[in-house]
Amino acid sequence: MTVKIGEKAPNFGVSEWVQGAPTNFDQEKDHIVLLEVFQVNCPGCFMGAIPDAIKIYEKYKNEGVRVLGLATAFEDFDKNNLDNLKMLVETGEVVGETKSALAQYGQLQEGNRLSFKIPFPLGMDNLTKSADEITQEKILEFIYPQIPDFDSKPENYRKDIIQRVKDHMRSKEYSAETFENFSLQGTPSAILVDRKGILRDVSFGQTGHIDGMIQKLLSED
Repeated sequence: MTVKIGEKAPNFGVSEWVQGAPTNFDQEKDHIVLLEVFQVNCPGCFMGAIPDAIKIYEKYKNEGVRVLGLATAFEDFDKNNLDNLKMLVETGEVVGETKSALAQYGQLQEGNRLSFKIPFPLGMDNLTKSADEITQEKILEFIYPQIPDFDSKPENYRKDIIQRVKDHMRSKEYSAETFENFSLQGTPSAILVDRKGILRDVSFGQTGHIDGMIQKLLSED
């Protein structure tokens, strides 16, 4: 699927809503929708993007703007999962690098809990487990085209390369529907859809332009 700015936005994938009523782009007619895509194990998401999305929510919630949060996963699948998203919603507790970074900057309450509550609906991206088993044969099939003389390399070098390729393949253990359909570059990412359901912006990181775009969309007929 190729998603293009200026065309009708396809629905995002969601396996379960953990906070708020289930919804999607096609159910938000006449609303501007900001979908904030994050990972549970993403310090930048919780130090910047999510607080910014909360500000957008508070500022425009009575003006026909809907803010939604979607947790995805393209790495660290042991942390970026539904259980940790549910724990975040139920207790405010964070994990992994998010916990380490927020603790370092004194931004956690007792019990590794967030100092703020996310007020908008939160769901989990639709993850599909890869059916491919990571075998030595597949690892070598990946390596040989790039390093034809691999077998003649020192043993420590070969072990290191094999482990790196194995880690890379494990990082592709799951396919995240929304992350892939919208060709996201990482997290945090923001997807903005106008009142007619047209995709208007897909951005990675904290760009600071979302508020201005929402104001522009609100002024359109």
